[in-house]
Amino acid sequence: MTQPDYLDANRANWNDRADAHSEHGTGYLVERYIADRELLSDVVRFDVERLGDIRGLRTVHLQCHIGTDTLSLARLGARVTGLDFSSSAVRAARELVAETGDAVDFVQSDVYGATDVLDAGSFDLVFTGIGALCWLPDIDRWAATVAALLKSGGRLHLRETHPIVWSADERIPDGPHLRFPYYEQAEPLAWDDDTTYVEVDTPITATKTFEWNRGLGEIATALLNHGMRLTMLVEHDSIPYEALPGLLEDRGDGEWGVIRQPAAYPLTYTLQAVKE
Repeated sequence: MTQPDYLDANRANWNDRADAHSEHGTGYLVERYIADRELLSDVVRFDVERLGDIRGLRTVHLQCHIGTDTLSLARLGARVTGLDFSSSAVRAARELVAETGDAVDFVQSDVYGATDVLDAGSFDLVFTGIGALCWLPDIDRWAATVAALLKSGGRLHLRETHPIVWSADERIPDGPHLRFPYYEQAEPLAWDDDTTYVEVDTPITATKTFEWNRGLGEIATALLNHGMRLTMLVEHDSIPYEALPGLLEDRGDGEWGVIRQPAAYPLTYTLQAVKE
């Protein structure tokens, strides 16, 4: 699998998703952010205390999708640029902030090319949210990009799906059971699926995608190898979408948890690291 092959397939899929997710009435329910100019996304709200005071911080949101987390960071006072490889996502994000009035810039690029479109060493905060890292084949290149974007003393804030979740196969009875690789592999897992993780009216037609997992140790080590110092690693028993259908229950606060034995399964984690 060459980089153009996986990149083109994943971009086509996310173009479809962005179009579907940005429709009013379904998807991300973007009309909420227009009606309520103080609303924060569930992902950002979950970590508000861990984020701390970000007023005035020059921030880049990597893999920003249609911008709901991005504009939420702006509503907390950050000066934010969102970056995504999907032209449809960038268009939808720009259209959304044009309606909400939030001061956010958006640029189109894949993560590894971020320093081609953004100034290296100029950001106080790099933010990455749920469901992002699995689309990248090389965690070391990701960590190098994060370090390159940050100024000295700048901070990474990452909340992500736990690699245990990516390893699990909920289709096996009495699950979840670990089936897929926990550690980063050269070849991706290939999927063909016309669904997405929120309710949509528009079908997904570009159904083939390619994903990679990696363990918490690999993520932390990659950051350490690029001059980052870990300052936080918190594992959570909840996740903001139904990641394992049939095995999770809606907690009613924007988070889902395991129905049986919730203490047995980490579902997400929050990691912070500072550039030395």
